[in-house]
Amino acid sequence: MTKTGTRLRVLATFAAAASLTLALSGCTKLETHSPSSVRNAADTADTADTAAAVPADTAGTQARAGGLGTVDCAHAKCIALTFDAGPSENSARLLDILKEKQVPATFFLLGKRHIDTYPELVRRMADEGHEVASHTWTHKILTDAEPDEIREELERPNKEIERLTGKRPTLMRPPQGRTDDTVHDISRELGLAEVLWTVTAKDYKTNDSDLITERVLDQSSRDGIILLHDIYDGTVPAVPGIIDALKKRGYVFVTVPQLLAPGKAEPGKVYR
Repeated sequence: MTKTGTRLRVLATFAAAASLTLALSGCTKLETHSPSSVRNAADTADTADTAAAVPADTAGTQARAGGLGTVDCAHAKCIALTFDAGPSENSARLLDILKEKQVPATFFLLGKRHIDTYPELVRRMADEGHEVASHTWTHKILTDAEPDEIREELERPNKEIERLTGKRPTLMRPPQGRTDDTVHDISRELGLAEVLWTVTAKDYKTNDSDLITERVLDQSSRDGIILLHDIYDGTVPAVPGIIDALKKRGYVFVTVPQLLAPGKAEPGKVYR
């Protein structure tokens, strides 16, 4: 396992955390928005605007991801595959698998020792139609940081990703899912929406690929957001089986923006 993988495994273990109960510092109640609620709100707004003369088959209800096709998640059984804390030495193999399976993913990338170490993989992610987003620069817990530190943690990866891909991220995932009103306000200021998850394999606790697969399949449901980490040794080998099993169940894989389309994630808001 990599040094970074070991470091993040320790951090994640301390975060009993990363579960969706989200014991959030400084936040008694977390307001989150589901993909279906975002889509429904957008459809209602579109109806109120009365048909801007767009043919139904090309309307904004179709989400797009590079060369990986289109899908309407209002009708399709969609699910989003997301990966945190890369890129790493495992990411090239992961991208090969996703390309072979024709599956788009959303990558929440770390800056230090990741973006700055594997810039060619960041470019490849974008070039191959995946959504490239931020997971901060050093994996600092944002609810423990001062406002200026939060801005630095979020702005540095934004600038590097934009430099490498030509596109500024619009999504971020706070480390360990820990967020609060200050993080929301600064994210809004920087044009970032926060994305959490509904499915976690807790792959930071095991290298057993079969167990990782089982956990994902047990928790998956329509409009789900799957959290995995391609920095850990057991995760990437589990991905082909996860994809194949969910496809057999009728799922269509999409990026997070596709999952919300025709709606869009709004800066400062939290989605899961």
